[in-house]
Amino acid sequence: MSRRWLFWTQLIFTLGVCAFIIVPVILSVLAGVTDNFFIGVKSGLTLRWIGQVWGLYADTIYLSMLIALSCLAITLVVGVPGAYVLARMRPRVARALEEIIVLPIAVPGLAIALALITTYGGVPDFRTSWLFILSGHVLYTLPFMIRSVLAVLSSMNFRQLEEGAASLGATFWRRFFTVVLPNTKPGIVAGALMVVTLSIGEFNLTWMLHTPMTKTLPVGLADSYASMRLEVASAYTLVFFIMIVPLLVAMQLVARQSARRRRVVTPDDDKRISV
Repeated sequence: MSRRWLFWTQLIFTLGVCAFIIVPVILSVLAGVTDNFFIGVKSGLTLRWIGQVWGLYADTIYLSMLIALSCLAITLVVGVPGAYVLARMRPRVARALEEIIVLPIAVPGLAIALALITTYGGVPDFRTSWLFILSGHVLYTLPFMIRSVLAVLSSMNFRQLEEGAASLGATFWRRFFTVVLPNTKPGIVAGALMVVTLSIGEFNLTWMLHTPMTKTLPVGLADSYASMRLEVASAYTLVFFIMIVPLLVAMQLVARQSARRRRVVTPDDDKRISV
């Protein structure tokens, strides 16, 4: 009897938490496709508000995608070799450098934005360009790429793999591109998805760094809510979900695939690592 009571209590609590999180999302999405927000679904469903969002804010969506993909390219070029260098360093030095690299995550985004404005705000062409926002996004997302790749490198003996390749005559660059990179693929993919999703949804930094000509999707979303056009703002939220949810699902699939690859079969089974 007590177990049944405990089961129903846990079930009701879990459903209550899920409802607390999901219901606002569902209502927001419905508001974006409802003809009259104040009457509700009874007023009918429409795609008119999504059309208005596309007409008013399409440039912010394109700019967000441009910044996110550019941010991904830079963090890949800088972050993957950076994680490799950290993995080869002495643990004490590596930990100290890692803490410095991760610092932008601990510092509020507004503080990073103010630092960038104070330092580079006097360069007009750079200040008014989308590259200014990109620099802030790179600072904020680079630690996620480095830590994802570094976690994979730390979980395997890549030095032994490199030594084996070197004994066969492979040069440094050949070892890096044919041994290190393929083995760190799960970390690279996880880091890439994290960078893209964070860059698309980043608001604090972007709010301080943007100009009227360089609005991104979250800034446009804030503007639409500030104008009290709830249907348009909700439709904007729906567009945001359409862009971000597939990336989050892909992140979960990659994490699951990575976990399967790391699963070690006990010696009593096959004495090998499942690949």
